[in-house]
This record gives sequence, structure tokens and C-alpha cells, in this order.
Amino acid sequence: FPSLPFPSQKPKSELVRTSLRLLTSSAYRLQSECKKTLPVETCPTTDIQLVTQQVIQCAYDIAKAAKQLVTITTKENNN
Repeated sequence: FPSLPFPSQKPKSELVRTSLRLLTSSAYRLQSECKKTLPVETCPTTDIQLVTQQVIQCAYDIAKAAKQLVTITTKENNN
């Protein structure tokens, strides 16, 4: 998984840190869930419907975190 293009310094804002944590954890979860759909990883007990729901939830969490970061950044830049 490639490193994310975030500044190496720890963000000062707790909101930014929280959003970044949600973004990165959701991205890792998304990767893990998507791997379950690969033929090599798929086993007879894999519930594709459940995996699909998990992928949708991960994508939602990523979008939510991205929106939070955009909102925070926009507010900080306007001040």
C-alpha cells in the first residue's frame, strides 16, 4: 500500500488528525475487503453480499473523511 501524501509533521488540529485516521483506516479496510473478492482469496464460505456491504461502508467512510478534510482546510484557509 503506497504511503499517503500527507505532510510528515503531525497536524495541529485534532479534527484533521481524526479525519486522517478515518481516511487511512478506511482505505486499509477497503483494500482488505476488496482482496476477499479475488479468486485466490475467495473461499466457499465467503459471503460476497457481506463483503459488498463492507466495501460500500469503507467507500462511504473514505468520502466522509475526505469531505471533513476539505471543509476543515477551506475554513482554515479562509481565516
